[in-house]
Amino acid sequence: MQPQRATYVKKACAYITRNGSELLVFEGPGHDGLQIPKGTVEPGEKPRIAVQREAVEESGLASFERLQHIATDVWTRRESPPKRYVRSFYHLPVHESRDHWVHTVTGTGEERGAEFEFSWVDLPTDATFALDLDDYTHSLTSPAEATTAGDIAAD
Repeated sequence: MQPQRATYVKKACAYITRNGSELLVFEGPGHDGLQIPKGTVEPGEKPRIAVQREAVEESGLASFERLQHIATDVWTRRESPPKRYVRSFYHLPVHESRDHWVHTVTGTGEERGAEFEFSWVDLPTDATFALDLDDYTHSLTSPAEATTAGDIAAD
């Protein structure tokens, strides 16, 4: 019996921060724990473009100070049949006065029309995140420690 081939899906993940000390999060449907804006990289799209698109679609925020690549890894979503996410994490600082808000997801993905309730958590955080999305939050408080995992290109 031949082993099943793994499916690889490119994902773009946004660490949106405020004042360098707070991370934007939401509680998403169907997952236990906090989430960050993230989504699938479309065919032909660069991860750095996808992360900005996903951040706008999921949070409603549209103006970011700068974009910094934090890390890219391969994360196992499912063992059988094998499914892996090639996750590219980016840091997107923002000026935002709201402490809490609800945004209706835009775009064409399966979450379109869902309402996400956003808030901020203090950094560093020990909060539990869904899908191991907190794997690189330590890089947000120590920029010198930001790394790229393995030999995976950021873009």
